[in-house]
Amino acid sequence: MKTLADLLLLGDPRLYETCAPVLEAELPLVAGWVADLHAVMEDIRATYSFGRGIAAPQLGIMKRLVYLNVDRPLVLINPELVEMSAATFELWDDCMSFPNLLVRVRRHQQVTVRYRDANWQPQTWQVEDASLAELLQHECDHLDGVLCTMRALDPQAFRWRPTPSGA
Repeated sequence: MKTLADLLLLGDPRLYETCAPVLEAELPLVAGWVADLHAVMEDIRATYSFGRGIAAPQLGIMKRLVYLNVDRPLVLINPELVEMSAATFELWDDCMSFPNLLVRVRRHQQVTVRYRDANWQPQTWQVEDASLAELLQHECDHLDGVLCTMRALDPQAFRWRPTPSGA
């Protein structure tokens, strides 16, 4: 089982690689990968008090696989953003691979994503919630070797995450 120590950190060259698609023949491996993603996300939540999604390459699994856990666990195999709204918004983005750094980026308010579920069934999800749309864009970027640091609005678009009082 992977742990927080297995999380790739900013600067690791694997974070900048494009991931290979998950093949149907690899479906038996997905449950183990998802268990690792879930375990590390729980470690991040316990340590840094954030974390709604994680992409497989953040653990060195160079496959197009995303695990979300916002209100329930969701596995997205080979996700593809097929539509993005013209409307955008700015936010301070965070990332498990650099947990104390926030980056100001611009994201689309709505997206449509196509993916396969854990049973290899094709799915289409139209995401109208800007917070979830942003999360999907962030995680899908990881699959293409793109970090939010590369989407920074300008050279001043970085700041340290405020520490909780008493920490």
